[in-house]
Amino acid sequence: MTTTTPTTETTPVLVVGGSLVGLSAAVFLAWHDVPLVVVEKHQGSSPHPRAIGYTTRTLELFRQVGIEVPRSAQGSGTPRRARVESLAGKWIEEYPWSPGGGPKPRVTYSPVGATAIAQDELEPILRDRARDLGADLRLGTELIRFTQDDDGVSATLRRRGDGHEHGIRAQYVIAADGATSPIREALGIGREGEGLLSVQRSILFTAPIDHYLEKGVVQFEIAQPDLQVFLTTYSDGRWVLMLGDDVDRTEDEQKTLVRQAVGIPDLPVELITTGRFELAALIAKRFSAGRVFLAGDAAHQLPPNRGGFGANTGIDDAHNLAWKLAAVLSGQSDPRLLDTYDAERRPIAELRHEQIFARADYKGYLTTPRSDVPVLDDNAIELGQLYRSDAVAGAGPELPPAQRPDEWAGQPGTRAPHLPITTTDGRGTSTLDLFGRGWVLLSQDPRWAPATQQTADHLGLPVRFVHVGAEVDTTDPHAFPTAFGTGPQGATLVRPDGYIAWRTTDVPVSPAETLTDVLARVAAAG
Repeated sequence: MTTTTPTTETTPVLVVGGSLVGLSAAVFLAWHDVPLVVVEKHQGSSPHPRAIGYTTRTLELFRQVGIEVPRSAQGSGTPRRARVESLAGKWIEEYPWSPGGGPKPRVTYSPVGATAIAQDELEPILRDRARDLGADLRLGTELIRFTQDDDGVSATLRRRGDGHEHGIRAQYVIAADGATSPIREALGIGREGEGLLSVQRSILFTAPIDHYLEKGVVQFEIAQPDLQVFLTTYSDGRWVLMLGDDVDRTEDEQKTLVRQAVGIPDLPVELITTGRFELAALIAKRFSAGRVFLAGDAAHQLPPNRGGFGANTGIDDAHNLAWKLAAVLSGQSDPRLLDTYDAERRPIAELRHEQIFARADYKGYLTTPRSDVPVLDDNAIELGQLYRSDAVAGAGPELPPAQRPDEWAGQPGTRAPHLPITTTDGRGTSTLDLFGRGWVLLSQDPRWAPATQQTADHLGLPVRFVHVGAEVDTTDPHAFPTAFGTGPQGATLVRPDGYIAWRTTDVPVSPAETLTDVLARVAAAG
C-alpha cells in the first residue's frame, strides 16, 4: 500500500544512487561540510561485484578524506595479464597490462599506489565514512519523479519497503543513477559514442585455484578452440569468468565452463551468482541541466579496460563537483563556477573513450578503425590529464590533453605535482597533503604572504599561503621551482581539488591586485 504525505523536507544536495560514485560524492561533499541526502533503491551492495581496480588518483582522493583502502593481496604494483590455454595447461604468453608505456618515470608520482578491492568490499567503507561525516544515507529508497526551477529541484521519494512517499526539496541534485539513468532520460540528454558493443554474462565462483596467482598474473585470457573467455580474481578467494555471449546456462553447464577454463575436469566449484551486463561506450552530450548534474555511468558508460577508466572516472567526477558545490552553497563562489564541471569532466570522458578504442582490447569493435590516435600511457590519462575551463587561467591550446606527470612542469590545468616535503615539526608528508579545503598559494618568495592575506580578505575566500623553504621544505631546494615551474620568485595557485589554477614566474608590481584579479576569475568570486 502506498501512502503519500505532503510533507517536504529540504537539503542542499540530493544524491540519487548510492553505489561507488554516489557514495564517493557523499563522502567528498560531507567532508566539505555540505549537508546532503543520498537515496539508493537497493538495501546494500550488489552481490556480484563489478569494479575491482582503483587507480593511484582514486587512492589520493580517498586518502584526502581519511579513507584507508585495504591493500590487496596482489599488492600495489602493476598487475600482469596472460594468454593461456587454461590455468593448469599451457601458458602461451604474457602481454603488457598498460599499452603505450614510456620509459621508467624520473620521479615518484604519488605517495600512494593503485590497489584492487572488490566493489562490494569498498562500498561499505565509503558508507561508513559518509555517515561518520554526517551524510544522510537512505537505502531502499528511490526517486520516482522530479521537477526543477530556477531555485532548486523538487523530488518525490519512495521507500520500497512500505511504499511510503514524501517530498524533498534540494538546491542541487547529483544523478549517480547508473548507465540507464532515469534522471538523464527525463532531462532529455542524449548520448554519443561507439554504442552497445555486446551483451555478456559472468559467473562468480570460488574454487581452490588461488595458487595460480603465485606468478603474479591476475587476469587470464583463455584461448581454446571452443572456449574464448576471460578469467580474473577479486583477490579475496572469489573469481569471475566472463563470457562473451548472452546465453542462459544451467548450474552444471556453468561449472563445466569454469572447469574447462581452469583445466581441471573434477575441480570443486562453488557458484555464488551470475551476472548479465551490457558492454557499451556512450558519453552524455552534456553533464548537467539546470541544477542537476550527471556523474559516473550516468554521464559516461565506458567498457571494462586495463586502465580502470570506468568507476575511477566517476569517482573523479564526484571529487571535481563536490568542491564546486561546496563553494557555491557557502556563497563563496557564483553559481557560474558549476559550469566548469561539464567543461572539465566531459572532455576527460571523451579522451578515455577514445583511448579505450585505440587499444588492442577494443579495436576490433570499431566499424572504422583509426590509426591516427596515439595510445597514451595510463599514468598520463590518470595523473596527467589537463583541464581547460574558466576555473583555470592559462591552459593554452598548445598543451596536450594528457601526458605523464614528469612531462608536465606545473602548467595551469594540471594536477599539482607530488613532492616529498618536511614540515617545521619534522614530519614527512607530500605536497598533495597541502590541498583539499580552500585555495593554496605556494611560493619560495615571502612577498606573496601579505598578498595572499589581502586577497582572502577582499574576496572572502579561504586562501592559505605556504612558504616553501620555511613552512615546508624539500630535500632539494630546486625541486619545487622545477616541478611547479615557478622559478624562485614566482607562485602557483592550487584549487581545492589539487589542480593548478594559475601560476607566475615573477612577482608583479602589485601582487595582491594580480592575485585578487586571478582568483576572482577562476573561483567565480567577488
